[in-house]
Amino acid sequence: MDLQSYVDATIAFVRDHAVWAPWIVFGLAFGESLAFISLLIPAWGALVALGALVGSGGLPFWPVWLAGAAGAAAGDWLSYWIGLKLEHGVQHIWPLSRHPELIPRGERFMKTWGIPGIFIGRFFGPLRAVVPLIAGIFEMPFWRFQLANVSSALVWSAVLLTLGDGISKAVAWVWH
Repeated sequence: MDLQSYVDATIAFVRDHAVWAPWIVFGLAFGESLAFISLLIPAWGALVALGALVGSGGLPFWPVWLAGAAGAAAGDWLSYWIGLKLEHGVQHIWPLSRHPELIPRGERFMKTWGIPGIFIGRFFGPLRAVVPLIAGIFEMPFWRFQLANVSSALVWSAVLLTLGDGISKAVAWVWH
């Protein structure tokens, strides 16, 4: 089964079982934001597709939006915690073990951008899970990290759901 088949099955399940939507969105956003796992589970496409269901009235916006934000914030928090606890030992874990240059590059990124870097990193796939890890490794103050983490998660979740809604409306408009 390829990735598209999993996305299609997830969308179909949520369409038929809307009560599970917030939990599924939480899990997808968590996996999308968790260091290392996000490289294996690119869930943003499924989240955009679920936004189309929200826009069509098939899913309630508020619980799905908050679940997406909570999942993304929890994934980043855990990535931060892993970086804080393992420090430079994470460079021996795949994929960092194959790309050791990412740690110094991440450090430069965090020193240059700081708190806005957490927010920026949320919106760029490869950075999404690495930036919180780097913030933990280099001991960014916890509350500063959490402020950027939670606020960016709220915006990110809303953007993905709104993007899905907008795309579905544009497609419907073109076909009519």
